[in-house]
Amino acid sequence: MFEALPKSFEAAKDWSWEQFKPYFDDLLQRDLTADTSDQWLADWSRLSELLDEVETRLVVATTQDTTDEAAEQAYNHFLDHIRPAQSSADQQLKEKLLESGLQPEGFEIPLRNLQAKAAIFREANIPLLVEVDKLGLEYDRIVGAQSVEWRGEEKTLPQAYAALEGLPRPDREALWRQISARHLQDRDALNGLWQQLLNLRRQIATNAGFDNYRSYQWKNFGRFDYTPADCETFHAAIEEVVVPAATRVYERLRQRMGTESVRPWDVQRDNVYPPAHPKLSPYETIDELESTAETIFQQVDPVLGGYFSTMRRENLLDLGNRKGKAPGGYCTRFLVSQRPFIFMNAVGSEDDVITLLHEAGHAFHGFETDALPYVQQKAYPIEFAEVASMSMELLSAPYWSKETGGYYDEGEMVQARRQHLEQNLLFWPYMSVVDAFQHWVYTHVDDAMDPANCDAKWGELWNRFIPGMDWTGLDDARMTGWHRKLHIFQLPFYYVDYGLAQLGALQVWRNALSDQQQAVANYRKALAMGGTATLPDLFATAGARFAFDAAVLRDVVGLIESTLTDLGVA
Repeated sequence: MFEALPKSFEAAKDWSWEQFKPYFDDLLQRDLTADTSDQWLADWSRLSELLDEVETRLVVATTQDTTDEAAEQAYNHFLDHIRPAQSSADQQLKEKLLESGLQPEGFEIPLRNLQAKAAIFREANIPLLVEVDKLGLEYDRIVGAQSVEWRGEEKTLPQAYAALEGLPRPDREALWRQISARHLQDRDALNGLWQQLLNLRRQIATNAGFDNYRSYQWKNFGRFDYTPADCETFHAAIEEVVVPAATRVYERLRQRMGTESVRPWDVQRDNVYPPAHPKLSPYETIDELESTAETIFQQVDPVLGGYFSTMRRENLLDLGNRKGKAPGGYCTRFLVSQRPFIFMNAVGSEDDVITLLHEAGHAFHGFETDALPYVQQKAYPIEFAEVASMSMELLSAPYWSKETGGYYDEGEMVQARRQHLEQNLLFWPYMSVVDAFQHWVYTHVDDAMDPANCDAKWGELWNRFIPGMDWTGLDDARMTGWHRKLHIFQLPFYYVDYGLAQLGALQVWRNALSDQQQAVANYRKALAMGGTATLPDLFATAGARFAFDAAVLRDVVGLIESTLTDLGVA
């Protein structure tokens, strides 16, 4: 029967559930034995990949233009008429495999993950999960429509944030206040959306038999290798080791500016890194952004460079910012086509370079796992997915110079390297705010239902982890910072992953400083393992230790600060 299953998404993009259903029925009715399991898993993988690519392309279309009603309707149709039936059918197949007692070779970790997913599945949650996804689209619509007028020109907020860089300080303040006021215009709308999401997530957790949504999401993410308590240990280690180093970054910035304090308009969005002085302009056109990245990747590794060339050739990049485009950046995968797709909002800044290098790391992860036979083996843990992306930022750094075909001349190279390393220091405290906030939210849902309590908790955590900035007179903007982090609305508990991954990536970089070629080889070997190994094993293969403690943080923070000293910064 599976000979008739379409081999490309185009042939199935308009299918109804009734056209997919016979393939699920066939798998459910077949005998599943040691002799038949390979073919059974291969057929299930093909079917899963087809449905996944159909849905992924629908999602991509909604992010490319949040005003496209036809795209939204098509995705909503999938959510309403295909996703629920698919979820039920997939659950039956998971149960069939688990009840068989079979353990196919190389399937130990995927089987563990399937057991976790099967255990939390509830029919009653299917429509609730669909509604959560629809509210995620509403968040994109609200944020994607935000713009300000600056010097007679309408700018999307990503464009406006980029325009802050290089402006005289009084102009930075004026534009920042305008951006902040625009954010606050949507305060009530986002608070209402938040309350709906919290209610749904609380019910989802209750239906699945959990005391709180954090416990549900831990199981949903397949987090077997660390606990919420480990996250608290990580937060405390960051407070001990990184916050003082980050405060030194702010103090250097204050001294460079010659001001009494560092104000929010003196740093970039979300407090992640200081602005360039003067502003870096690493590229003029999107084509130049792409072609220069291609040159860099060819030098990191010719195979990786070839992957990126394929993406350019096949139009698998949507990089430029425009009005109506969803916020942020991502890399997704078209599983049947065996191709990744990168989406971002480039506005001409050095941050765009880092974003593209980062998302390309995700893309390379996808390419490297294509050889694995089953879709479940390609589902690598999100914590290691971010090692793939963050390591590429660092492994590519030796080739950023124009001398090697990169973006920067000698002076700019020092500035770009400084900003990137300081960004690494400043990110961990911000990550801790986001992660600790979510731990509080989902273990105190009654309190978190009141957005004013969320504002207060965010402000409290901000003061704890980011003491180096002066927000005098700006409490509304400071305490609503959680509105501006899409993960909090759309991907709860997907953020500590970045902090853990950054710790892994910096260890990969440490290794590369002594042997770049071997570090890249270890990186690629770990990527190719996909989801067939535990997190500690994936980290170890890449040359890092999966850790939460102050000792490992001290090692890499010391390396960052000594490198900054060598660059003439500290």
